[in-house]
Amino acid sequence: MITSAHDQNAYKKVLGTGARFGVSFTYLVQEVQRGIADAFLVAEEEITGKPVCLILGDNLFKGLESTLSPEGYRNIDGAQIFAYRVPDPERFGVVEFSSDGKALSIEEKPTSPKSNFAIPGLYFYDDQVVEITRSLKPSSRGELEITDVNKAYLELSQLSVTELPRGTAWLDTGTFTSMHDAASYVRALEEREGMKLACLEEIAYKNGWIDLQELLASVEFYKRSPYGEYLKQISVEG
Repeated sequence: MITSAHDQNAYKKVLGTGARFGVSFTYLVQEVQRGIADAFLVAEEEITGKPVCLILGDNLFKGLESTLSPEGYRNIDGAQIFAYRVPDPERFGVVEFSSDGKALSIEEKPTSPKSNFAIPGLYFYDDQVVEITRSLKPSSRGELEITDVNKAYLELSQLSVTELPRGTAWLDTGTFTSMHDAASYVRALEEREGMKLACLEEIAYKNGWIDLQELLASVEFYKRSPYGEYLKQISVEG
């Protein structure tokens, strides 16, 4: 998990080592904000020689189960990114498709977008990504752009782009308005369905990463909150 030095302790306080969820978190600091692609250089020791998934911390997804499989990208060859139709593509990286659905070009926040398909902040790459990132030159913003990583894979004919299907929700919470929209969306769904979105303990328990006793430890930890009551309900339902 890559953060600024200022924010890291807040994430550690909330998430800890990951043991509560049956996983292990490693925390790294990006000392200077040099762009999204810089994450691959910050995490070089951890990811060299391995396929990697990068997800941006201000992105919210729902409904990816129909698109992603647990084993689908473990042995990825090249790069896999996604496309999502938006009304304001100029805010994002934009992918242009040919008539047969192949990616033709990618532009970062274009003033005149060639399509309405934005690239959400979820990316899968093979073990070339560190080397490719190291070869990049900073953009006019002084950053290593994730768009340039994707362009490099496109030039190698190793880029796959999948349109996220109808029913998939993607919210970028990078502005005050979009943050409010995301919060309202999550609240409405949770109240309507009676289930929490992205409850990490629930996900871990139902995937067998933690057992009942470990789940009950979290119930005790959160016992004075509605979240604890929700976890208690999960422990009873099994």
